Amino acid sequence: MSLKVDRLQVSFKTGNKDFYAVKEVSFKLEPGKVLGIVGESGSGKSVTSLAIMRLLDEERAEISGNISLNNKELLELPEAEMRSYRGNRMGMIFQEPMTSLNPVLTCGYQVAEAIQLHLKASKKEAKSKTISLFKEVQLPRPEAIFDSYPHQISGGQKQRVMIAMALSCNPEILIADEPTTALDVTVQKSILELLLRIKNERNSSLIFISHDLGVIREIADEVLVMYKGRIVEQAATETIFLNPQHPYTKGLLACRPSPQVQLYKLPVISDFLKVDQQGEIQSSNLTIQEIRERYALTEDEKKQRHKKLYEQEPLLQIKNLNTWFPIKKGFLQRPSEVVKAVNNISFKVFPGETLGLVGESGCGKTTLGRSILRLIEPTSGKIIFKGQEILSLPANEMRRLRKKMQLIFQDPYSSLNPKLTVGNAILEPMEVHQLYGNPQQRKKKVLELLDRVNLLPEHFNRYPHEFSGGQRQRIVIARALALQPEFLICDESVSALDVSVQAQVLNLLKELQREFNLTYIFISHDLSVVKHIADRMMVMNKGEIVEKGDPDQIYHHPKEAYTKKLIASIPGSGFSLGETQI
Repeated sequence: MSLKVDRLQVSFKTGNKDFYAVKEVSFKLEPGKVLGIVGESGSGKSVTSLAIMRLLDEERAEISGNISLNNKELLELPEAEMRSYRGNRMGMIFQEPMTSLNPVLTCGYQVAEAIQLHLKASKKEAKSKTISLFKEVQLPRPEAIFDSYPHQISGGQKQRVMIAMALSCNPEILIADEPTTALDVTVQKSILELLLRIKNERNSSLIFISHDLGVIREIADEVLVMYKGRIVEQAATETIFLNPQHPYTKGLLACRPSPQVQLYKLPVISDFLKVDQQGEIQSSNLTIQEIRERYALTEDEKKQRHKKLYEQEPLLQIKNLNTWFPIKKGFLQRPSEVVKAVNNISFKVFPGETLGLVGESGCGKTTLGRSILRLIEPTSGKIIFKGQEILSLPANEMRRLRKKMQLIFQDPYSSLNPKLTVGNAILEPMEVHQLYGNPQQRKKKVLELLDRVNLLPEHFNRYPHEFSGGQRQRIVIARALALQPEFLICDESVSALDVSVQAQVLNLLKELQREFNLTYIFISHDLSVVKHIADRMMVMNKGEIVEKGDPDQIYHHPKEAYTKKLIASIPGSGFSLGETQI
């Protein structure tokens, strides 16, 4: 089944003006092929896919151009007829499964409902087909997951339920909109392999949307690169990687941390292009190789930094730390066994160092970070901060100490109070700890912090929902800095960001570390990100540290099978861009 999009435009009414989210987009999807659409948030990728499915609110969105499926013009179909195309001919996997699945209905019911509606199947037939689909997408215990609610299964499992739902009516074209964003690299790899296997077995076509060219490289036959609603480059995947033409494409390729190249700063989009006041793109005409040479970190510089770091006394010492959770079973809820989320862990962190902590979801990374700050009380062990054992401190003293020990959460939106302006959100901890003398001085400090994280003074009076994900992450960083901490735990603080925004935030964290002599524990499931930012790395699995040492050494010569699996799962690992590894 062939899909053809010709001069597609989508505009939204904003006040007295029309905002064009998609401008003159044309492409063709051949039967059995995978088309990758790549670009940052706001580039028009998702709006394009929603327009194809006719899922945009047609009272708010004006769509023009042509979208034809086997020469049938979809934009001209009545809604009732279009409804029969959705599911039967075209299926869609949405970006965030937790918000796409109904939390009050079981996973099985939601998939079976679509089968009953579109295929006119009985309840029994729909259940049987749903369980068969759950097996096809390799869900464990498919009968149990049929009766499970979305909150009872993992992120990767929820994504598989969404894939099963999209496949339920045997569509010939599948649209996957950022289906692996924020998933562990190992889960991401399994989802990509699953989508390719299903495509091949069913001889269907796939549109795969992502902000990450490394992920696109794993799955697509052809790539469209979108920027501000337009296609700026379109070619076979190999051509895009070996010989990118547009400066924006070069920027997207360069800004993802390279496991092969040591850089003190990541390239960003603005290294390759600028946009003038008329909106015209001005190219820097620099190659990825030239930009990387500009930001290269020499081995001597690295050795000098490490010599200086490790001549000091440790800022933090963790000795035989355990955080165990009892599992209660039976009518009397008696503890029958324990989950050893953190199991006999010991390590040191030195002033000004970044210690990377990498592992899959469920390995204990976040529990370890929160145990160090006593946001979760450890079961046993020692935590020594600046020579002081803090596990025995009473709550009021621990609260005072937390000025020096801060946490940057994974999801900035849920960690910001939606009812507080961002200025007041940054101001609040200053008031609690009575810092900076008086309200005027505190506000002045907030404005300084906003400027330091590249935000504007007028942002003080805006609310969290008015900012992008990258801006919200900067706000959370500013709030953490408000108390003048010495030690920060960054918990998956860039995992859900576009690769281009991720590069900006990683660069900001490095700049702030140099400026304020900050010490970080940087937690991530992405080994390539940790390798870029960390001085030392620890690999965690099932509550234990299984490997630790120099990030380069661990990446190029891993000892543990688990570490090798994490490295093999990095999107686009080992793929060369001309002479330069990406």
